[in-house]
Amino acid sequence: MDVREYIKNNILIFDGAMGTMLQQKGLQIGENPEVFGFKNPDKLIDIHRLYLEAGSNVITTNTFGANELKLDKLGYTVEEIVDNAVNMAKMAIEKSDKSKPRFVALDLGPIGEMLEPIGTLSFDRAYEIFKRQAIQGEKSGANLIIIETMMDLYEAKAAVLAAKENTNLPVFCTMTFDENGRSFTGCMPESMVATIEGLGVDAIGVNCSLGPKQLMPIVEKISKMATVPIIVQANAGLPEIVNGQAIYNVDAEEFFIGVEKFAQLGASIIGGCCGTNPEFIKKISENISILKKVEIEKNNSCVVCSPSKFIEIKAPTVIGERINPTGRKLLKESLINENLDYVINLGLEQIEGGADILNVNIGLPNIDEKRMMPKVIKEIQSVIDVPLQVDSSNIEALEQGLRYYNGKTIANSVNGKEELLNAILPIVKKYGACIVGLTLDEKGIPSTAEGRFKIAEKIVNKALSYGIKREDIFIDCLSLTVSAQQEEALETLKCIKMVKEKLGVKTILGVSNISFGVPNRRALNNTYLNLALSAGLDLPIINPNEEGIMETINAFKVINNIDKGCVKYIEKYSDCKQNNIIKATNDRKNDLSLESIVEHGLKENAKDATLNLLKEYDENYVLDEVLIPSLDMVGKKYDKGEIFLPQLIQSAETVKVSLNTIKETLAKNNTNIVSKGKIIVATVKGDIHDIGKNIVKIMLENYGYEVIDLGKDVPIEEVVNHSKKNNIQLVGLSALMTTTVHSMKETIDALRKEGLNTKVFVGGAVLTEEYAKDMGADYYSKDAKSAVEIAKLNFN
Repeated sequence: MDVREYIKNNILIFDGAMGTMLQQKGLQIGENPEVFGFKNPDKLIDIHRLYLEAGSNVITTNTFGANELKLDKLGYTVEEIVDNAVNMAKMAIEKSDKSKPRFVALDLGPIGEMLEPIGTLSFDRAYEIFKRQAIQGEKSGANLIIIETMMDLYEAKAAVLAAKENTNLPVFCTMTFDENGRSFTGCMPESMVATIEGLGVDAIGVNCSLGPKQLMPIVEKISKMATVPIIVQANAGLPEIVNGQAIYNVDAEEFFIGVEKFAQLGASIIGGCCGTNPEFIKKISENISILKKVEIEKNNSCVVCSPSKFIEIKAPTVIGERINPTGRKLLKESLINENLDYVINLGLEQIEGGADILNVNIGLPNIDEKRMMPKVIKEIQSVIDVPLQVDSSNIEALEQGLRYYNGKTIANSVNGKEELLNAILPIVKKYGACIVGLTLDEKGIPSTAEGRFKIAEKIVNKALSYGIKREDIFIDCLSLTVSAQQEEALETLKCIKMVKEKLGVKTILGVSNISFGVPNRRALNNTYLNLALSAGLDLPIINPNEEGIMETINAFKVINNIDKGCVKYIEKYSDCKQNNIIKATNDRKNDLSLESIVEHGLKENAKDATLNLLKEYDENYVLDEVLIPSLDMVGKKYDKGEIFLPQLIQSAETVKVSLNTIKETLAKNNTNIVSKGKIIVATVKGDIHDIGKNIVKIMLENYGYEVIDLGKDVPIEEVVNHSKKNNIQLVGLSALMTTTVHSMKETIDALRKEGLNTKVFVGGAVLTEEYAKDMGADYYSKDAKSAVEIAKLNFN
């Protein structure tokens, strides 16, 4: 039986944790779990057998970390490890009770390196790594693929595409979230659902992260958004460190209470993650009759998103039009020269003006649009968190934009030409994007509303036939300049109303087209925008920095009872300054301070701005009075949840450019920046994850500390020896896995035994402040920002 058929009418039970079970079978700290399973197939079969006897329908292969980056270093291939793991799962099923449906799930976990722009791993490289695992999994006989414990939406997208494009297996995908409701990289559960479900997965949800109680709010958010089956695999609560070991605080009884609530919220695929064992699965299996499969109510909301910003389009939503080289000389030059900071500045100005979404059009005859589109999108997304609309008449460039966009985007555009519909709509469906349909065809643009409506109807029906949701279809009834086709201005408005009433889809319009070729364009644009909004326009494509344009939008929301209690209107205009947006943005553009450059992560502007400051001030002033306060401000925004990890890293990388500029200047004078102190950072013995540690290193260096990075899987004696040799006052230790927490405690104990005057701070996904104290650490660092505060306490 296909697992997709089974979950239509049944609760599907996954197994529980693998790592702790392997430890019970002899896996040592620092030993690779996948290689251990390869060397000990009987032990692996026995673990699977225990879960099958407990009642699991699905056995997850021991391949969570079986990627080439990890295995090549150990002398093993992905193919042999995956093949062995799948076959051991199949053998366990062969020996099990045949009365229950049983499935083998190929497990794909995170690669262990961050993708660009946070890290150095490219999207394409990540895709190839996942592709190799997926192909071998299907070849070896897996029944489905489970992509799990993803912290980065972009990495999850790469994994899903690799699985979908290279196998015919069902694909489930889960991410992991913190108690603040965000992933490590700032992704929202709603953004995960909008993006990953759009790629065509068969189930979506959450695993690891937290215990059942803490996970409930996240599952609630997922259940409100998802239209495919929901999978939940919680931890057995939050771990406590006892004698260096992680002990989980939720038993099977309490865990099942959480499972019941998950099922009530619509979860139909249940399993366990860290801390769970066959006892937990048995409790679920024995009480399966209590769990009632709840049909997920179909969500008809229209959404677009970036990882950290999610927009439901239910009121006029402004799309900024200015990233379009038509008639913009400076933008043309910046695209040709690939000076993308200018593009980012245009985006930032529009967001300050009030844009909710940014249109991105880079169509020029003298650039390679297919190559440039993903480059521009990546650069914009490294700094700006609002959703983007990918705008191109080049089909290859449009597809590249959809593929490399991180989130759910809008494809602009298609029209009523049959050939174009058949070329573009499958691409839009594949990537789960929204689609803009222009009311023109082989005969051009009809002069009447009725003629345009007929094309709109064709586009909608064709899109629906490709499986694109009605709520993801936007129709552009096309505004034409009154200088040439004045009588058709009202036909556009009539068509908008017809589309809204008869087709039930959203409408979009490039408003400023109406005023080309006439004086005082502002008056025409504002008036026509008002009329279009009244006719039912949902997404005006406008210049939000144009005087009065946002006033029209904000006033419309008040009059139409969208801005309840006039709250936002009063907040914006009560100071009577009327916020002269054009002046403010021009001032900002012409006088971009180093502080502003750091805040927005504009790396390409950092060097010149630093050199300009160094003409007036010395190096210490620039570091202590400009760069560090700027980073402090960025850190405060990060703490408040106003920005997220990608923006924090981008700002840190910008400071690094400035620091390098200062160092180059000092080198010419044969002087150096005085270090504020030496700090060791290391990922402990047995742990090969260094994501968090690398981020801490970047932040500490930018604050003027000299960081000795010992790397990952660092032996205890190496940490001790380097601390003695360099007279280190502060050591930072990182561990991401529960299995290596004991190694962290042993490292701290070894430092204490040597009698070194060294303070230790610790961090990692499995740690809390309480656990840090229990293992003898001086400080707990929840993130890179707190690591900087710890350093300040010890050196300033």
